[in-house]
Amino acid sequence: MPSEKLRSTFGSIPTKVDGIPNPATASTTVHQNRRRLSFQRLLVCLVAVYGLIFANKAMRNTFLTYNDLKGHLQKPLMGRTAEKYFLEVPNEESCIQASRQYTAEPHRAGSDGDLQTAKDFLALLQSELGIKPPPEAPIFPAGSTHSRHATLMIPKAYVPYAWIDTYYPVMNTPLERNLLALDAEGKVLWEADLEEHAEEEDPEAHKFSNAVPTFHGLSKGADVSGKLVYANYGLIEDYNALVEQGVNITGAIVLTRYGGNFRGIKVQRAQELGAAGVLIYSDVRDDGTVTVENGYKPYPHGPARNPKAVQRGSVQFLSMYPGDPTTPGTPAYENATRTEGLNKPQIPSLPISQENGEKLLKLAKDGWNGTIRLNNQVDEKVMPIWNTMAIIPGYIKDEVVMGAADPTSGTASIHETIRGLGALMKKGWKPLRSILIASWDAEEYGLIGSTEWGEDFTTFIDKHVVAYLNLDGSASGSRFSVQASPSLAHLVYGAALDVPHPTDTNKTLWDATHDAGNYFGAREDGNIVLDAEAAAIREASIHAQDELGVGVLGSGSDYTIFLQRIGVASMNHGFSSTPTDPVYHYHSVYDSERWEEIYADPGFYRHVAVAKHLGLVALRLAGSAVLPLNTTHYAYELESYLDKIEAHVHAQSMEVEVDLTPLRTSIRALQAASQALDYEKFIVERELKKILKKWHKKGSKIRKLRKKARKAYCRIIWKVIKRIRAVNQKLVAFERGFISEGGLPSREWYKHLGVAPGRWLGYGATTLPALTESITLDKNSTLAKYEAGRLQTLVDKLVETIRV
Repeated sequence: MPSEKLRSTFGSIPTKVDGIPNPATASTTVHQNRRRLSFQRLLVCLVAVYGLIFANKAMRNTFLTYNDLKGHLQKPLMGRTAEKYFLEVPNEESCIQASRQYTAEPHRAGSDGDLQTAKDFLALLQSELGIKPPPEAPIFPAGSTHSRHATLMIPKAYVPYAWIDTYYPVMNTPLERNLLALDAEGKVLWEADLEEHAEEEDPEAHKFSNAVPTFHGLSKGADVSGKLVYANYGLIEDYNALVEQGVNITGAIVLTRYGGNFRGIKVQRAQELGAAGVLIYSDVRDDGTVTVENGYKPYPHGPARNPKAVQRGSVQFLSMYPGDPTTPGTPAYENATRTEGLNKPQIPSLPISQENGEKLLKLAKDGWNGTIRLNNQVDEKVMPIWNTMAIIPGYIKDEVVMGAADPTSGTASIHETIRGLGALMKKGWKPLRSILIASWDAEEYGLIGSTEWGEDFTTFIDKHVVAYLNLDGSASGSRFSVQASPSLAHLVYGAALDVPHPTDTNKTLWDATHDAGNYFGAREDGNIVLDAEAAAIREASIHAQDELGVGVLGSGSDYTIFLQRIGVASMNHGFSSTPTDPVYHYHSVYDSERWEEIYADPGFYRHVAVAKHLGLVALRLAGSAVLPLNTTHYAYELESYLDKIEAHVHAQSMEVEVDLTPLRTSIRALQAASQALDYEKFIVERELKKILKKWHKKGSKIRKLRKKARKAYCRIIWKVIKRIRAVNQKLVAFERGFISEGGLPSREWYKHLGVAPGRWLGYGATTLPALTESITLDKNSTLAKYEAGRLQTLVDKLVETIRV
């Protein structure tokens, strides 16, 4: 039996099963009162029966009694009524105040400021969700009884509660850093200023300009020297071109520009080619039309890039695996057994400004033949991080909708989403399915908070989480974009059609997917020229969309473990910049509240639109009897992915030979099976509506039926609910069906054979990754045939799984 200390630590969380009605009591109570329900209350009762009949044995001891439900059964707030009420709550002023609160002080992962941010978010959850703060703050070491109990009891909870899990990954902080250009005799020709020196026009940026020095998360501590080699974006194609040209990278300091791929990939390939170190700078060529050359002043005086701004961020080898480098596949407990960490660099790197990058390029252009000294000293150790969580229990307790953000850029928007959900709860609303809210820590070090929790509770997630909704950056520009599993595409699209455009009352949020900035240049000659390479990279990201305009999920944010290791249908969304938007000073000290309020989202209308969209998608997932997942759209997208692979095969000019016909046949069988599942969805939804309609019209007659007749009627209800349950299980199983325990070749942590971050992309997605990369990267016919067969086996198994 749990101790009283455990009970008081959670506050109002029920911590012993003895105090919860047993199944017989719950069944009798619900059955006795079901006959008195009106038409408006029947659906809630059906869901209660749904949970009672089909929950597992352990859950039956925790099912709600009629007394627990009666406050909600009187006049349930649900469906469009609940959505309308929710959409009235998020507002711009509240969102701005939240943003100012969370950006008021530095909070690097693992710091005291970071812990305070977690506590502030915990207080928000407690306040808005009606959770009484316990006497002792619910902050638990990961792996402890308290921590595991908090998550594993979610299917048994009947009141909301919140807590903080503490994990212990290996991370680094900067110490001494130097960057010197030496002449042929070894004398210092130039020394880079590695500080940002923010100007007073941005008071917060000025005040905290050196609070988090310019460094790379998980970078190697070392002092190295070598000749300078420029590698453009540091794409695999860029490195291959250098090798083909005979450029010797061994022992060199490689200079690359940000963009095109994840920064860690730039370092990874340089390391493999024998480089001594890497420098990554921000290049004005990637700033579209918003440049000083086009007549704009640099921030904080205008919308162009500040030449001293520096992009921090992780250089983890993300395509290998995310999370704590030293505990791949297992959670980072304080006493965890650790490895060396294969996904962190063995060569040093530094981020540098546009100003410093251009200086190095000019030195090289002017014929300088000296060397670069790169000194990057770091303090690498185990540090605590804090994930903040809360559960809103639903009537269906073993199905969980999960929504989360990292604790910085997305927090202002999710703050408003939480306020909206809290307002619904105060009106007596309760979701059909439970909703789990999380704020992940250490996202910028390499998705650490989400990955460690996911590795800790993989079985729980696999068993209970039906969808994962991610929010990273809410607004860095004018264009709204959504990336999602194809099964969620129509849901997120439809929700965006039902949210107003942030600034144009005649449009919807979805219309903002075509928005762009208004900074087209102010040169006297009127000639505006975009960098061709930058434009091509932007264009490639646009093409990675389905016909609705929903993009494909790669990596670089916290959905990674849920989708690509466990197989949970996932979504990510937010506003991003276009070539005509003010330059986003990503991960710079100028990525500030002032910049956000003046340039990214004046008035915070975009932040609030994102909050409404997130909440609307969550409400529809949590409130629909049949899960709104579109497996048929997914099945047809698979064939379009296969079309792209065939195009690659033809482009190889017989360099790779593989017959994809059997795989296409299997995909088409999956399409047929999914269409049959669609029909079953239609039938069970129609049957449910018929029951509701019949109860509404003939409720009094049904209540007067004899006991035997009433039981027969209840059996009809239960049969429909059982079919709904079976349909939902198949819908959730669809994404799970692409998980292969063998994982992807050379990076087994990723197990999804449908989509993964590209091996040499990191951020960008590769569809059917094992098969695609066997052709495009490995150029190996034997491997391609094996991967085609492995994928076909999964698809064939999935056909049987969803067959009705």
